[in-house]
Amino acid sequence: MHIDLSHVITDGMVTYPGLPTPNVSTHLSREAAEEIYGPGVTFQIGMVEICTNTGTYLDTPFHRFADGHDLTGLALDRVAGVPGVLIDARDRRLIDLDPNELRDIEGHAVLVWTGHDAHWGTDAYVEDHPFLTASAADALAEARVACVGIDSLNIDSTDDPERPVHTTLLRAEIPIIEHMTNLGSLPSRGFTFTAVPPKIEGAGTFAVRAFATTSTAR
Repeated sequence: MHIDLSHVITDGMVTYPGLPTPNVSTHLSREAAEEIYGPGVTFQIGMVEICTNTGTYLDTPFHRFADGHDLTGLALDRVAGVPGVLIDARDRRLIDLDPNELRDIEGHAVLVWTGHDAHWGTDAYVEDHPFLTASAADALAEARVACVGIDSLNIDSTDDPERPVHTTLLRAEIPIIEHMTNLGSLPSRGFTFTAVPPKIEGAGTFAVRAFATTSTAR
């Protein structure tokens, strides 16, 4: 069973206030294709102008550090078919992690379920969003997790310009996946996680189709 964990990208949608919205259009229409290939032979070729931080997206170290690897250096074993663990943080805005939540997570995709995706596309999504603490980021880096995801506006507090969670995780080459959704459909363990972006040189972030594979659902 595959469980989709990504938001749909639509023309003009807002992911993060102030960033350019995507422009989804047509380069070759079906009507124009018939003029090229003949009656009844239609193709559609689309055009997408998109900010790399759109929808559900993944950050690599280059997003934070000039000398960090970009999307072309992303190791697939960090983001493809990785064993996953779900942390239920719905009752927390400042999300710290206790020892039980850190047990046996080395090499795992750690997905933090806040439930904040319920506000996607509204003003409430931007306001008072949940985020990880700097100490939680330290603990995840020390645990040597594969990647970390969250269903919130930002894994850091947007009131802290130093972005300590991004800094700690990306320095440790731990990819970050933000703006996830549907995490409440996952079991706490017993699933694998995949979120692979295109291989674009010079880009540190890009949209992904994130999903979990499991034989059981919540």
